[in-house]
This record gives sequence, C-alpha cells and structure tokens, in this order.
Amino acid sequence: MAAVPTDMTLIPNREFAKLAGDAQIQRAAKALEANGMHTLIAENGEEAKKVVLGLVPEKAEVYTNQSKTLEKLGLFDEFDRSGRYDAVRPKVMSLDRKTQSNEIRKLRTIPDYIVGSVHAITEDGKVLVSSFGGSQLAPYASGAAKVIWVVGAQKLVRDLNEAFRRIEEYSYPLEDARLLGALGIHSAIGKTLIVNREVVPNRITIVLVKEELGF
Repeated sequence: MAAVPTDMTLIPNREFAKLAGDAQIQRAAKALEANGMHTLIAENGEEAKKVVLGLVPEKAEVYTNQSKTLEKLGLFDEFDRSGRYDAVRPKVMSLDRKTQSNEIRKLRTIPDYIVGSVHAITEDGKVLVSSFGGSQLAPYASGAAKVIWVVGAQKLVRDLNEAFRRIEEYSYPLEDARLLGALGIHSAIGKTLIVNREVVPNRITIVLVKEELGF
C-alpha cells in the first residue's frame, strides 16, 4: 500500500480494538502450540512483563523491536537501559545510517533474542506482522535464535481475511499517525510476514495478554 496523501487523515476501525474472550484466547493458544509456537497467557501487562523477563537470561544479546507494547510494559528500560543485557538497540542507534548501514543491518538481523509484538493472530494459529521497511521481518522469520512476541488480546482475529483487515483498517492508521508525528512522514504497508508454522523447536514464544496493548 502506498503512502497516503499528506492531507488525508485515516480513522482507525475500533472494531479491532475489542479484547478477545477467554474461549477465543484458548483456541488461538492451542492452535499456535500446534503450529510450533510456544504460547503463554498472562492476565495483565505486569504479569506479561515478568514472564518476558523470565524468558531472557541476563547478559544475553537482545534486540528490542520498536513497539508500543514494549514501551507500555517498560521493557525498553529493562533490556536497553538497565545494563543487565547485551542490548542491540543502543548499538544500532549509535551508528551512522549513511556510512554504517551494513553494520546496522547485521546487528538487527541475527540477534540471539528479539523481543517485539505482532499485528494479528488468527484463531487457527497464524501470525501476521506488517512493516514499512521490513527490518524486523528477517530476524522474526529466521535470523534471530529466539523470538518473543508480547501480544494484546485485541489482536486475535478469526481468519486471514480479518487479519489483513485489521492491519489495513486499524494498525496502519495508528502507525501512520505515529510516524507522521515522530518523523514527519507517512507510513505504508510495505511488507507483511505470515508465520504459518515454526519448525525450530522452542524458537518462538508468544505471550498473549488479556488486555489491550499496542496497535
């Protein structure tokens, strides 16, 4: 999807902000497990934060992907600023995008751990992540040794059709507004990763949280 004109305001479809019920969460968790993605359920953000921190050993190399979910849970502070981890993001931010792009690309692509979120999960256990440029998709797909996704229960949908609608009608308008405010440019749905199954045992862990988190 191309960037929208600068005078156009996109209105997010709040239908996709509604929290899933317990039955839908359990169906999705069971399907994700069957598709090779270990799934844990947290009652709230505080519990989710503790779960995530318990999954990553201190001193481990960790890349935190840009995420409103991680921001809200305080996980950027834990991983990037506490000094307890080998944090990749501060290293990336210290490099020059014009002259050190190869170093940035390598650091982002093959971390030992990547922590982030996704845009939609279907009831039959498919995970979708969309991106403007796609930098997080390579480590999510295969580059990172371990992937941890923290996902608010409002991101659960019935099927792929509804997942794409959620991205286009809800996640994209909110991300477009965020990027416009931060950098003065519009976003776009440039690339979308669909994870149908993970074949590497214990590589992906999903923490489903019973509250609204992120886009």
